[in-house]
Amino acid sequence: MKILVIQTASIGDVILATPVLEGLHHAYSSAEIDILIKKGMEGLFKGHPFLNQVIVWDKSNKCKDFLRILHRIRKQKYELVVNIQRFISTGMLTVFSGTKASIGFSKNPLSFLFTKRIPHRIGKGIHEVERNMSLIMEIIAASGFSNETGSSGRPRLYPSPADKARVLPFKTGPYVTISPASLWFTKQFPLQKWVELILSFSNEVKVYLLGSRSDTGLCEEIISLAGNRNASNLAGNLSLLESAALMQDALMNYTNDSAPMHLSSAVNAPTTVVYCSTIPEFGFGPLSNKRTIIQSPKQLKCRPCGLHGKKSCPLQHFECATTIRPDQFPALPL
Repeated sequence: MKILVIQTASIGDVILATPVLEGLHHAYSSAEIDILIKKGMEGLFKGHPFLNQVIVWDKSNKCKDFLRILHRIRKQKYELVVNIQRFISTGMLTVFSGTKASIGFSKNPLSFLFTKRIPHRIGKGIHEVERNMSLIMEIIAASGFSNETGSSGRPRLYPSPADKARVLPFKTGPYVTISPASLWFTKQFPLQKWVELILSFSNEVKVYLLGSRSDTGLCEEIISLAGNRNASNLAGNLSLLESAALMQDALMNYTNDSAPMHLSSAVNAPTTVVYCSTIPEFGFGPLSNKRTIIQSPKQLKCRPCGLHGKKSCPLQHFECATTIRPDQFPALPL
């Protein structure tokens, strides 16, 4: 059996789709499972044990590459396509894939042409993983397979021995990681607040700042203001799976409501997430066994100000972030 899973959104969304891969593998252990992702996400699946191949869509030339991707998909002759995305472009790929069976969310504009449509529910207590898994729950039930890959499961990534070896030199003592950046201003804990957090750590704790190459300047500024000789800027120096391998053995991993939170969850690493303008009830919270959520203690009528982050605080005070206190963070387990 040949199966294609489609999720061409951002890093966090792709990571939260991995329980679908786990569920399909356990339901159809001999199936060839492929995934379609956008360019830049492929590093997440290097050496993934349950994937046959990773198909990469170059969205910088979206329309031109669409035809190449569609041709490749049709050539594979998939028996099942599971479309996690809700946009018309992936709906077209699903409809014209030539598959015998297709499953997707009813919010996809072309879902009326899928063989099965599933409601996309956003509500308190419904995690994105649960929403994604709803697409294949009938398949899992029919197979007789049932474990944590269901609605209560967490995402999974698989750093290789080489990924682990790459970060081993950084694991010479107790350490934490901080991923301070976000694509959205109102999701990003303020720079000075990260400095306050670093200053609260014991001198024996090493601090590794993580992020992409574009986050290098922010990380350098945080280290400079903290004056912490035990802090190192690793932004842009580690791959996604290498970052996950480093997170795995940290005393704690500190993140915003952003992709690094899901990266940490995917290796079941201890995670502390700071929520500024968004709230965990949207269904994108951490799923590690050891997890802490930090939010403003102040009841703000303006929070949340939207499902996603914004480029600036609509009311210009950003109290959802500035009112968070250092003493809200739990002590490190030294």
